[in-house]
Amino acid sequence: MSVMYRAAGAVAIALAMQMAYAAPAKPVRKYTIEQFMATTSIGGASFSYDEKNILFSSNESGIFNVYSIPVGGGKPVALTKSTVDSTYAVGYFPADNRFLFTRDKGGDEQNHLFVRELDGSDKDLTPGDKLKASFFGWSDDRSAFYVLTNERNPKFFDLYRYSVKDYSRTMLYQNDNGISPSRISRDEKWLALNKPNTTADSDIYLYNLASKEMKHITPHKDVASYEAASFDPESKKLFFTSNAGGEFTSIRTYDLASGQVAEHEKAGWDVVGTGFSRDGRFRVSVVNQDGSTVLRVVEGKAEKPMALPKVPGGDMSSAVFSDSGKLMAFYVNGDRSPNNLFVYDLATKKVKQLTQSMSMDIDPNDLVEAEVVRFKSFDGMVVPSIYYEPKNAAPNAKVPAVVFVHGGPGGQTRRGYNAMIQYMVNNGYAVLGINNRGSSGYGKTFFMADDRKHGREPLWDCIEAKTFLASRGYIDPERIGIMGGSYGGYMTLAAMAFRPETFKVGIDIFGVSNWIRTLESIPPYWENQRKALYEEIGDPVKDKDFLVATSPLFHAAHIRKPLMVIQGKNDPRVIKPESDEIVEAVKKSNVPVDYVVFDDEGHGFSKKKNQAVANAKIVEFLDKHLKGM
Repeated sequence: MSVMYRAAGAVAIALAMQMAYAAPAKPVRKYTIEQFMATTSIGGASFSYDEKNILFSSNESGIFNVYSIPVGGGKPVALTKSTVDSTYAVGYFPADNRFLFTRDKGGDEQNHLFVRELDGSDKDLTPGDKLKASFFGWSDDRSAFYVLTNERNPKFFDLYRYSVKDYSRTMLYQNDNGISPSRISRDEKWLALNKPNTTADSDIYLYNLASKEMKHITPHKDVASYEAASFDPESKKLFFTSNAGGEFTSIRTYDLASGQVAEHEKAGWDVVGTGFSRDGRFRVSVVNQDGSTVLRVVEGKAEKPMALPKVPGGDMSSAVFSDSGKLMAFYVNGDRSPNNLFVYDLATKKVKQLTQSMSMDIDPNDLVEAEVVRFKSFDGMVVPSIYYEPKNAAPNAKVPAVVFVHGGPGGQTRRGYNAMIQYMVNNGYAVLGINNRGSSGYGKTFFMADDRKHGREPLWDCIEAKTFLASRGYIDPERIGIMGGSYGGYMTLAAMAFRPETFKVGIDIFGVSNWIRTLESIPPYWENQRKALYEEIGDPVKDKDFLVATSPLFHAAHIRKPLMVIQGKNDPRVIKPESDEIVEAVKKSNVPVDYVVFDDEGHGFSKKKNQAVANAKIVEFLDKHLKGM
């Protein structure tokens, strides 16, 4: 009898599974690119001196501008109205409604720092040509602010102190050796500086601004990263991150008087940074936990963990306290929800959502939640990835897929809203955001596993990703492509040239095709990173043969599958000739190539209209050459 019952149960389960497959699923609405682009991207948060408003950046107008919104809620007000160049908020002044913002020209990354005066006029605080400047923080007494600029020497950034009253300035540190300012103590006595040695190894120096003495505080033999994070409010300790002696970075402290080093905070993942509220009451840390952001806030000398407010739609990704410490602004971001700005009243424990970034036309239930997946690569190394699967995918309705490779090298595909990926998934494509060896966030050994191996082992991880996708049961193994931006664009071209039969299509977004030229054309302000890049990728003089062997341009004759190339005309990192020449070379083989150039973009997209065009053309290309096979 028991055997009969088991048999009957098996039949019932089989029938239930058949019914589940046969049952009509709720139809997923398909959205246009215009509807996706109606979503707003926002970032940054600065409280006004009276704590009544918050300053932030938004591309609601189609291009990033500076906006302000009341902490009590209301409609955001545009404070800048650029229609040409993206403009990003830095912060309100500490005692009035002036504010700082930054802007470049057409994506050339030559950012200048501006102030919006009370009369509505704008003043460039860093005038001149071919310079790059950035905000470095406010002085403790709020009488001044700090600025980094490479106007004196295009290779290195000097530190200046600007008067809040009249913008007169004094140089605090002249950078002549590539040891770059990172943090300044509140008593303005100490300057912490970072020095990269390789992409995986770095050091911290301490500079006494009064005595002009420089001290190396992180001597070490084994490969380890050291990065300054924050001075404590009393200017007695430097908080820094390091992975010395382990795989992941933790928060450590350096006692300025005694030189004693102690581990202060750790997790099973990278603790990527920490900082204090203006009143010194709170310390905020950020953990990179398996591709997601985990925020930690502790209070007081005892560092009692603060209970963070519960909010729907994703994870808290950042937190900024008002000067009084009474309010906390923070962002929430999820796979199906873009950044939204919230404010939390610590006294009343009330939370208010200030923005609604998602397009009103889009139902988040039609979008997909990402899944963290892992697979073993060719040599047994486990490769973590972020996977998006269309809701209509099924064993009897297999879908095409795309392996998406992040930038870098050393970047990471993370959880969170990505309009381009959601648009692709909404159009029926599965997307695997691969974190191939060399990606950050998974430990020192994994991060270093791609050094001097570009075009080989990291690429082979991408090849294995195709096998993994095919094993999912919902993916058509004959319809898998590859795409990526920047270093991911290089990986795409490498896959098409070095493993030409693996992927059916490739989409290269401002990717490297010729390592020799890219390394020779590094912007001058990357000088302190030059040696590190040479160590990881190759020296364009000493390692020329190796770089020729791993540069897709010199092997373009092997590319046989349809290729799309997207490029910004003003890109200072991967210059336009990189794309021009690979397109020309592939066309000689009569291979279908779509080439899209944006005259007003640099290394990435800063304008909605360009994002819309690029995303629409990407899906059109995939529909024609991948889905339509």
